[in-house]
Amino acid sequence: MPVDIMTLGTQVLPGAMDAPPAAPTTSQGSGKEGGAGTGVGPGDGPGRGRGFGDGLDAGIGGHVYQPGGGVTMPIELRKGMAQYTTEAMRARAQGAITVECVVQTNGVCTNIRVVRAFDPTFGLDQEAVKAAAQWRFRPGMRLGQPVPVRVTMEIAFALR
Repeated sequence: MPVDIMTLGTQVLPGAMDAPPAAPTTSQGSGKEGGAGTGVGPGDGPGRGRGFGDGLDAGIGGHVYQPGGGVTMPIELRKGMAQYTTEAMRARAQGAITVECVVQTNGVCTNIRVVRAFDPTFGLDQEAVKAAAQWRFRPGMRLGQPVPVRVTMEIAFALR
């Protein structure tokens, strides 16, 4: 059987760059130790360690951790009570609002923001943020130490 030598990979296609390929690297940016971005370590972003953003180790953004991977969930101690607005009561509005916050090492919620809003005309989003600020937690733990942990909460509004 005759054999033809194929020259695959040597044909220059229109629009292809003629520059030689760059040397392979484990880094995806100007960072050190294999990370992406400008940080140090295998993480992504300007932080140190394997986290994302400007966090440390496995944290994300500003030294905040996500539950899992050795980080425990904060435990609810006291739930905040959401108040109905007059407009929402008149309209008999019911539903749930999802908020995200950072439970600090003292158990207080900070950096509260609405992730899934209800109907802004009733003002319940602001009431959900106020209720989240009242919640208290036993902080999340990592390696036996309390750490700030990002959590998501659903605050329900229901008429009885």
